[in-house]
Amino acid sequence: MSNITAILIDDEISNLKGLEQKLGKLFPNITIQNTFQKPEDAIKALQVKQPDLVFLDIEMPRINGFELLTQLNEVDFQVIFVTAYSEYAIEAFKQNAIDYVLKPIDDNDLKIAVNKALTILKTKKELDSNHKLVSLLTSTISNNNKIIVPTSKGMSFIPQEEVMHLEGYEGYTKIHLTNTSIITSSYNLGKFEKLLSSKFFKCHKSHIINLEKVRHFENEGYVVLENDYRVPISKTNKKAFLSLFK
Repeated sequence: MSNITAILIDDEISNLKGLEQKLGKLFPNITIQNTFQKPEDAIKALQVKQPDLVFLDIEMPRINGFELLTQLNEVDFQVIFVTAYSEYAIEAFKQNAIDYVLKPIDDNDLKIAVNKALTILKTKKELDSNHKLVSLLTSTISNNNKIIVPTSKGMSFIPQEEVMHLEGYEGYTKIHLTNTSIITSSYNLGKFEKLLSSKFFKCHKSHIINLEKVRHFENEGYVVLENDYRVPISKTNKKAFLSLFK
């Protein structure tokens, strides 16, 4: 792949220079945009423009690598944790890291981690192309009565009246249909929110419901849909929801 950008974050300048040299030797196609010793500076930079790949030290003063990720509004890059402590590996994977490398960094370990990340980046670029196609198709459906869901086999065109509930889940969306089947999409919930008609209501940060399927409202904070399917409603959205039925 070409035009791969990276940012290196480590509080030790010698580690930054050593990693930069290894990447320059092993992966000349990777352009290092910036290196940061202070995690606070890295956070500011990543909020503005995110690279394809981030090499992130775990043990840093004030803010560790895990905490740094949680302070970002969005993480749209691949992460390789760099650590001197192998016990961090398990938590690193829980944080959806692509891989981790131990200090001192071994060339073969670095190759394995970076190649894995590059493979995923290539797949992501292909998915981005598919998403553009889906957006084009969506804009051409004048009656707006269907949503288009990319799947592993192609695309599903689902009439909106067959959608009972959309549930956001770890960056994906589960689409619950009236026939009780579920379709999982790589689109996040925010993407679908823009595509749905006005008969859908976002009752919770992780839930969008079809208002035509509503059967009950429970004071303790749930909306009951057809088939006694219960969906949580947040306190901030409760008033707006009830006003729709006045």
